Amino acid sequence: MADIDIPESLIALESAAWAEQQAGALTVETAAAVQQAYTEHAKAAKASRYEVEQATKRIVRHPEG
Repeated sequence: MADIDIPESLIALESAAWAEQQAGALTVETAAAVQQAYTEHAKAAKASRYEVEQATKRIVRHPEG
């Protein structure tokens, strides 16, 4: 997987979605916002949306490595 620059704003959105998911309270609005942000960033970065999502989740969910 290529190195992808993930902006802090996208990390913050994913962090919020992950916190909601862990609490059993993920809303459709939060999920849709983070998915839209993945798509927009991928388009701007000329990267795969899937790779952007996976890289962001790795940063948020597995910060140790």
